[in-house]
Amino acid sequence: MVKLLKQIVFFGTGVFCSLISVANAQTIDGGTQPDGKARNSITTAVPFLLISPDSRAGAMGDVGAATTADVSSMHWNPAKYAFAKDGSGVGINYSPWLRSLGVNDINLAYISGYHRFDDQQTLAGSLRFFSLGDITFTDNSGNPFQQINPSEYAIDAAYIRKLSNLFSIAMAARYIHSNLGSGNFNGNEISPGNAFAADVAVYYNKNTIFLNTDANLAWGVNISNIGTKMQYGVHKNFIPTNLKIGGSSTFNFDEKNSLAIALDFNKLLVPTNPIYDSEGNIVAGKDPDKTVPAAIFGSFTDAPGGFKEELNEVSIAMGLEYWFNHLIALRTGYFYENPQKGDRRYFTLGAGIQYNSINFDFSYLVPGATKNPLDKTVRFSVLFNFGKDKTGK
Repeated sequence: MVKLLKQIVFFGTGVFCSLISVANAQTIDGGTQPDGKARNSITTAVPFLLISPDSRAGAMGDVGAATTADVSSMHWNPAKYAFAKDGSGVGINYSPWLRSLGVNDINLAYISGYHRFDDQQTLAGSLRFFSLGDITFTDNSGNPFQQINPSEYAIDAAYIRKLSNLFSIAMAARYIHSNLGSGNFNGNEISPGNAFAADVAVYYNKNTIFLNTDANLAWGVNISNIGTKMQYGVHKNFIPTNLKIGGSSTFNFDEKNSLAIALDFNKLLVPTNPIYDSEGNIVAGKDPDKTVPAAIFGSFTDAPGGFKEELNEVSIAMGLEYWFNHLIALRTGYFYENPQKGDRRYFTLGAGIQYNSINFDFSYLVPGATKNPLDKTVRFSVLFNFGKDKTGK
């Protein structure tokens, strides 16, 4: 049974957080590793909700809170749709997953779209599907007894409203389904999990003169996945409620050349694992067994290492995007996560081509200083844009 549970969590939760299984996670909660470093990574259910689904942001170091609006804004900040250049759009994104580990049947697909009814109101939606391939369960003797095809998906819908020529707000609703296996194994009941969540986002966008250049300055905030806990059988787990704050500057040097610079900060609003003694008593940190509202507000003060550890839980993403003649885009970026909080550190590269109303984008994740299961990840996107800008710009 222990081996079975490790397999389930390895493919379900661990793929995003450096492939840490539940059994391993219990040993690192405030513990010391063989290399002498203390690590306390935050683990949640359905971490696939945080995976960058599109090639544009994936090529820019996973930034998106305040970059210019595109079809994939649903994941990053749905409030950006209010400032989209086109009246509506549909995007199809696909990414093979964990290919550097020799896994050939795990994939992430993402479909998103939006429609602007007028200058103030926009509706958007998306479907994210994460296929975890085939898993063969074995007993303690190594004998196979069942094969399943686990998968997870999320369906979103959002309402976006422009409150002024510079500011917009969005509300999104989400249904999440996670099927990592079902049935009764050695007396333990395992069943698919379901959860409901919401996003609240704002976006500010202003054209101005900055550094003697025509520019667009923007900032955005998105609190995503505010929702119920995910329940597998009798066990309940927090979903990855996340705070994203970002800013961007786009410099329009002339009619053919522009450069965008973007920076995002992310923090999970879920409990940090406390440190336990040999008898299971908490010696540092706070009890993680709490309600969702208490977890969100308490996530800024519950780290056993105090304020310094809270700062370590903030990941940083930064990216650049250069456009030539509204035809070719070149992108790059960098993502940093503290070594004690997951240690995802990588560079990204990518390019895009815009032909009439169609965009083709590609991104590639460059291996960083540390071995990462996401090394050499590629993403492909095709975006279709329809209609003219409702604002007449």
